[in-house]
Amino acid sequence: MKYLYLNIILFIAFGWFVLVYSIGRDQFSKDKEHLSYQKDEEDGIRTIASNLNVPLEIAWGPDNQIWIAEHAGVISKMDPQTGNKQVLLKLTDVWQSRTAGLLGMALHSDMKKFPYVFLCYTIQKDKKYLIRLVRYKSDKDTLNDPKVLMEIPAANGHNGSRIAVQGGLLYWATGDALSLTDSQNPKTPNGKILRMNIDGSAASDNPMKGNPVWAWGFRNIQGMVFSKSGQLYTSEHGDATDDEINLIGKAKNYGWPTVQGFAESVEETTFKGLHNTIDPIKAWTPTIAPAGLDYYSYDKIPALKNSLLLVTLKGKSFRALKLDNEGKKVLSEQVYFENKFGRIRDLCVSPAGDVYLATSNRDWNPVSGFPTPADDRIIKISKLDPENPQNMLSSIPPGSKSALLYQQYCASCHKDNGMGVKGTFPSLLTSLVVVNNPKEFIRKILTGSNGPATINGVTYDTPMPSFAFLKNEDLIDITTYVRSLGSNHAAPIKPELIKEVRTALNK
Repeated sequence: MKYLYLNIILFIAFGWFVLVYSIGRDQFSKDKEHLSYQKDEEDGIRTIASNLNVPLEIAWGPDNQIWIAEHAGVISKMDPQTGNKQVLLKLTDVWQSRTAGLLGMALHSDMKKFPYVFLCYTIQKDKKYLIRLVRYKSDKDTLNDPKVLMEIPAANGHNGSRIAVQGGLLYWATGDALSLTDSQNPKTPNGKILRMNIDGSAASDNPMKGNPVWAWGFRNIQGMVFSKSGQLYTSEHGDATDDEINLIGKAKNYGWPTVQGFAESVEETTFKGLHNTIDPIKAWTPTIAPAGLDYYSYDKIPALKNSLLLVTLKGKSFRALKLDNEGKKVLSEQVYFENKFGRIRDLCVSPAGDVYLATSNRDWNPVSGFPTPADDRIIKISKLDPENPQNMLSSIPPGSKSALLYQQYCASCHKDNGMGVKGTFPSLLTSLVVVNNPKEFIRKILTGSNGPATINGVTYDTPMPSFAFLKNEDLIDITTYVRSLGSNHAAPIKPELIKEVRTALNK
């Protein structure tokens, strides 16, 4: 009997031990979470929203809420203090395909007098693809009374779009919709910045009477912002080279498709002389896929003051472009958080000077390591230390020269492992051309492709830019690297073969 009592006592004691341990462990865990949260606050970085569905645009509203436009067509607003989110509108006519979908949102700068929210999104109408610009009225906790202001041609890509309101006028940045002629035609709306009244009519002092076109010669604008002094800036995707930041002026031509980046070649300088095109104030080659753009005029984060703030998709970073006093030149560039948050699509700045970033890791073109379970996120930045090496871009990325060149020019489409994106970008591991026909492989890289291409029975309609600008030694490195990726075990490319293909193309 005494053994029975002893076992009961031991069992009860063990139970109390487990209970006390569990409580202590839970309390330790809670303390640990609290410490982690405090550390985030001390470092000035905190996630305030998660599990979003590709937020294409975020904006700080006059109600001190963050307004969110998600790619599938959902408009909501969120309290940045509590994280409480409220859906205002679910669009039912959005055509969503790759980059097509809900693309832009802007709130009127005087919501008390003009309670309008402007949206642009792609639709399918009578077997045609269009981008619709529509004005909604904000009424308490919903958006209603839609008024369609304009519909213009759309495509699978290059649709833009950003919207801004300044001085009571509406500005709309449109993409070229994969057309190589529209951007230079001032009578068409694509590849332009359009300037209109809030009812959709052309502004009276536009360059051409009755025409909403304000500036032209653009490929695919992804960011647009007015500075405190009223200067208008845009960020734009280049082709294989020359992503751009432009300072926009009335009736100015920005050169696309003939001039890419700064006018340097004979063809570009000749075109510039004939058409008085405007060079960008900043350009990047290799490309970084610039996206949302904002202007910072606050004292809270001194390193950012009087800077254009830019987020990037391919570059997976947040950048500060310091401007001169006149706002006409970029004096320096600081790169923060490279690869830390993945693809970043947009940003906004609060009146208190906090910066909010919106990731884009659940979109059609994810990168290695993303999405994480928390994506997509909105991240609050309230402090930055430019001296912190963890926040800065490494000056020399790791890896061989061949791997680096592949990352710079190929991986954003064909991915780190060469597998591509199903139905959009072909795999380099299953292509017979890559392994068995090196001449055709080189030719394709040099010439690019505008039309549909069928590879292993699958048709891909995404254009491929020409990489003829690459030096022969870089082409050798890239082609040899691709021919050794994964299951590819082909011989290195010889310099003579590159020269032979170039010579044949130049005849």
